[in-house]
Amino acid sequence: MIVLFSRKYRRAFCAVCCISALSCAGVAGAKQQEQSPPSSQDSAKKSSEQGPPLRIPRQEAQTSAALDGLVRDSSTTGATRPVPAAALTLRNTQSGQIFSGTSTDEGVFRVFPLPPGHYQLRVEAKEYAPFVLPDLPLQPNEIVTLEISLVSVAAVEARSRLPRLPELGPAISAEAQPSFGSYREFRHRLDSDPNYIENISRDTLPPVADVYNAVPNRWALEQPDYRRYPQRGEYVYTKSRWYDPFNHNRLKGDEPIWPELLGQQIYLNLTATSESFLDGRRVPSPSNVSTARPGSSGFFGEGEQAFFDQTLRFAFDLFHGDAAFKPVHWRIRITPELSLNNLNVRELGLVGPDPRSGTNRFDDHVGLQEAFVEVKLHDLGPNYDFISARAGVQQFNADFRGFLFVDEQPALRVFGNLRSDRLEYNLAYFHFLEKNTNSGLNTFDRRHQQVLLGNVYLQDFFFPGYTAEFIAAWNKDDPSLHYDDNGFLVRPSPVGNVINQNPGAGPILHGIRVGYFGWLGSGHIRRLNLTHAFYQAVGEDTFNPIAGRRVTVNAQMAAAEISYDKDWIRYRISTFYTSGDAKPRDSRARGFDSIVDLPNFAGGLFSFWNREGVRLLGSGILLTTPGSLIPSLRASKEEGQANFVNPGIFLANAGTDFEITPKLRGFANFNFLRFERTEPLEFLLFQSPIHHTIGEDLGLGVEYRPPLTENIILTGGASALQPGQGFKDIYTSRTLFSLFGSVKFTF
Repeated sequence: MIVLFSRKYRRAFCAVCCISALSCAGVAGAKQQEQSPPSSQDSAKKSSEQGPPLRIPRQEAQTSAALDGLVRDSSTTGATRPVPAAALTLRNTQSGQIFSGTSTDEGVFRVFPLPPGHYQLRVEAKEYAPFVLPDLPLQPNEIVTLEISLVSVAAVEARSRLPRLPELGPAISAEAQPSFGSYREFRHRLDSDPNYIENISRDTLPPVADVYNAVPNRWALEQPDYRRYPQRGEYVYTKSRWYDPFNHNRLKGDEPIWPELLGQQIYLNLTATSESFLDGRRVPSPSNVSTARPGSSGFFGEGEQAFFDQTLRFAFDLFHGDAAFKPVHWRIRITPELSLNNLNVRELGLVGPDPRSGTNRFDDHVGLQEAFVEVKLHDLGPNYDFISARAGVQQFNADFRGFLFVDEQPALRVFGNLRSDRLEYNLAYFHFLEKNTNSGLNTFDRRHQQVLLGNVYLQDFFFPGYTAEFIAAWNKDDPSLHYDDNGFLVRPSPVGNVINQNPGAGPILHGIRVGYFGWLGSGHIRRLNLTHAFYQAVGEDTFNPIAGRRVTVNAQMAAAEISYDKDWIRYRISTFYTSGDAKPRDSRARGFDSIVDLPNFAGGLFSFWNREGVRLLGSGILLTTPGSLIPSLRASKEEGQANFVNPGIFLANAGTDFEITPKLRGFANFNFLRFERTEPLEFLLFQSPIHHTIGEDLGLGVEYRPPLTENIILTGGASALQPGQGFKDIYTSRTLFSLFGSVKFTF
């Protein structure tokens, strides 16, 4: 027998069952009171008189009725074969009002609420004969469950295949057709019985204190010791410990931090992260005037380098709210980060402009990466739609893959969602801080750069599971003079017409005023996973050092990735494109550059071209900066200025991701790289021709998570760039490579 309950009526049914059980308990208690001392009788009688004779709190009788159940195939024996998409029609025989419903894929149906009365039920399904129940009474506060068995049309036709004779007249109407099939009826509610008495006598009610208790602090409930097995086994619960971040840890936001003083809705979440990163690489390096090896005369030096970075990050998050689906009412978050890093190279003049700096550099820095206050301004609906504001140093990623802007900077941000979180939006104003050169962390010095950005995400845009994003941003980078922490000039870039020829004038400062407009998308369309992006950049550079003049910006970026999951392997192909400048000395800059990008695309960490920075030898700039796909010819990604006179790039990618085990992942990646235009490189290097092919980038990597909670993540990989003819024209034919590994612990 199958009995189905809806959530609403199941709650009411449990309430009635509780009343019946409590009534029995009251009778049993009355029998015990006959043998108890008079003092106990008086106290029990006094306790039983507390409150009027009502139902259990918040449980009220319903005035409507409901019908639910299952539609099955009568041909099956010993098993239930559901009939999906069966149409049910209920017609009130007194008022003529009609109600309808449809069975699910599992044959389950529910029709509610229904006015009490007598109904005619008709069930029809494709390839099945109709079933009609002429009289189905429904009482107030009643749920009736039916198990309906339908007979197939083939079974009905097998009984008689004789054609209908003309003298029998026209066929009977659908209402008068015979009914086929059978049904069984189950009733849920005890009070559906007409003899049921709802008003229970006061004498049969138990004391209020015996029904429920008000607990002042639900977090302070003590749990007894429990062991299901004598040695190792399953536990119903685990007692909290300060070093366990998963079981009622007050420091991880599982319980209110100080309920006696601050109440039961203020939580503290502490997060500590340690990451150790080691990178051994070979990149193009000049021998410079002073070399580490006397007698060497080659222009290209030894490019082997070793870099180690140890970071410690601590996040203190104090917030007021429910810590689940509901957005917090207010939040205070502070995140300092410490970096200890060491660089070892084989040539002089790389760790600093002074050859006396040697070939080794150790640096440490503490940065304030987050320090903000967040306040919810207003609730916009019952489904957790809201609008909030956040002020202070905060993280922000402008798009899905980090193509335009990823950073931690001081900002004033307004954000929220609409339509049950199907629409999300951000409006933010950033005023940048200077970065530490060797760690990339924030300093306390202001930088004269501001960014205004707004975006909106639309979920299920055209296709379920596909999210579209529309974005607009404005980058205002004012003229400034800046040397990095190692002593290199980074603003303006030390290339081209960087020095004013007038005596004592010094470097020529310039400002960037560029707007970005983008349409991006991420999600899946049926079995295909899709990510795409397009940006248009327009604006001006008041004095581009490569062009030697003021230039107007008109540049584009496009990217797309399609992947397909089959079993434990994801196959993906992608392409990435940025426009290049064919005339580096004219007044139009057509090479695309971002604000501060950090793309997770085309291999990401496992791509040599993406992860490593390649210097443009003979100048003070980089062909590509670390953590970027764009050959932007910047002096530095964080401390330099965007440059829109660059060669641009075309990248074609193919890769696979392997879920080898739930804890072990593998990655394989291949990139083909090509300059879009080579005229800016030919102008800067006084070399022609320079071909377009950069080369092939191959990468392999693994990621291991000993606990699936990702508190410990071990990552390692190797990548190599095999130079193409264009890269050989600039550098040499030596293969560039990188071996890296990282260990990350999180509490």
